[in-house]
Amino acid sequence: MVTSHAAKARQVLLASAALSLILGTGFALAQEQETATDPAQDHTSQPQDVYTPELDSLATESVPAPGAPEGVEALTQAEYDEANKIYFERCAGCHGVLRNGATGKALTPDLTRELGYDYLHSFITYGSPAGMPNWGTSGDLTDEQIQIMAKYLLLDPASPPEFGMAAMRETWHVHVAPEDRPTEKMNDWDLENLFSVTLRDAGQIALIDGGSYEIKSVIDTGYAVHISRMSASGRYLMVIGRDAKVDMIDLWMEEPAVVATIKVGSEARSIETSKFEGWEDKYAIAGSYWPPQYVIMDGNTLEPLKIVSTRGMVYDDQEYHPEPRVAAILASHYRPEFIVNIKETGKIQLVDYTDLKNLKITEIETERFLHDGGLDSTHRYFITAANARNKLVVIDTKEGKLASITDTGGLTPHPGRGANIIHPTHGPVWATSHLGDDSVALIGTDPEGHADKAWQIVESFPALGGGSLFVKTHPESNHLYVDATLNPDAEISGSVAVFNVSEMVEGEDPEFTTLNLVELAGIEGGQARAVQGEFNKDGNEVWFSLWNASDQESAIVVIDDKTLEVKKVIKDERLITPTGKFNVHNTMGDVY
Repeated sequence: MVTSHAAKARQVLLASAALSLILGTGFALAQEQETATDPAQDHTSQPQDVYTPELDSLATESVPAPGAPEGVEALTQAEYDEANKIYFERCAGCHGVLRNGATGKALTPDLTRELGYDYLHSFITYGSPAGMPNWGTSGDLTDEQIQIMAKYLLLDPASPPEFGMAAMRETWHVHVAPEDRPTEKMNDWDLENLFSVTLRDAGQIALIDGGSYEIKSVIDTGYAVHISRMSASGRYLMVIGRDAKVDMIDLWMEEPAVVATIKVGSEARSIETSKFEGWEDKYAIAGSYWPPQYVIMDGNTLEPLKIVSTRGMVYDDQEYHPEPRVAAILASHYRPEFIVNIKETGKIQLVDYTDLKNLKITEIETERFLHDGGLDSTHRYFITAANARNKLVVIDTKEGKLASITDTGGLTPHPGRGANIIHPTHGPVWATSHLGDDSVALIGTDPEGHADKAWQIVESFPALGGGSLFVKTHPESNHLYVDATLNPDAEISGSVAVFNVSEMVEGEDPEFTTLNLVELAGIEGGQARAVQGEFNKDGNEVWFSLWNASDQESAIVVIDDKTLEVKKVIKDERLITPTGKFNVHNTMGDVY
């Protein structure tokens, strides 16, 4: 169904604390908000409250149960294993791997033992007005599990294993040596219009032809692939799973296959390759959530060459943080540098890869809780969200310095890579949506042609509803697409809003067209969620995943960008929980 809507008033959405379980992605409480509410109610009432990614791969780590101090009841190894799993899946994203606090409060034994078992049991059961979920009354945890967790928090924190060079090299395997690989492309695939599609719960990616819509291959990878990134040459596809496993796929082979693998830690999200002229395909870099570090690898073999820890002082209060996670990583087009977001310490590092033995890092103080972001249309400026602090940070990658920190007015931006459009009056702007609000914000990106609007939010207007994860456009498109993946309303989460850029008027909320992709695709059963639009090479089609439960039907819907009509619905039993899609041409060139 396609309907046209006038811009709607912003709305407060009701969501379930179990949304993380429905999505299966590990969403947890994002930040503690001081509000006066009934402690027995569900405190994850808005999409942003179930957002911060948890450490779900760490839940599989086996850690010996510690002894209990006097007066504290010990847990059996089985109980301790269960408590660790619950903690890493549901709590560590906010409270930290070592329970030192992150976006949530610290839960170290010196604090928890003072509070005592009864308090902790009640707190876990009922939640708090400050934003703690009510795990007991919501039904997410049984009383037996709450008892185990209350005892667990009285014990010393589990310390997952470190992952240094020796451990990393043990996991490194070159399946096909560079000298044994093709010297030219051996297949007839249109590689530039190929899509790498994450099949999250299957631990696979699907390679789908952008012209024929044929699934050319399904390749086993790590658990829950987070992103796919192309080497600068377009030959190698790098994918990284949440389990920190990196797979390097050679697209020149007659049947593209994994030629090298490595595990860079226990939990990870980001991978990138060198793109600066003269350094194409030379290096790859992967960042970890645990241990807090990143590693620079050989771009042809994934051999680990240099590990850099991110532990250190938070930029503002200059206090030590033991586990600053590595979020987005991009490659600079202006310098031989990687751009690395260090989440908890609020620092962006520009890592010069020309001399790994004498590594030069430019560290820029910005704002805490850096997450994702992308480049402006000139590829000079990196715009990234410090989402839990409601800020957008702008880095001048040519000059290697901070350009701006822009306040989003209390909203929580989640741009993905963002979207670059030419507004009829504001000129070049970059768009982001927000997690707990239905609005889309446009920030000016032209400091030379529109200096008075540069790095300012020039427009903010409503879309479908809160819970958006991604916005999308293409240089050849006149449309801006906005999903609402985390919205609890099935009709909204299965739809996308489409804005006509040329019809945008300064100071007015633009109308948008709603595409109910679930209805258009004929998906029945479950709650399929539309997520992460991605354009084909020519920019005349946009693909959306309909992400359903693993035992339900999912699909990919291809929309004609000119007519907004469905061109193709890709359904296949192999499309298990499809999420991110990455077109080779667009990913290789940072086209968005």
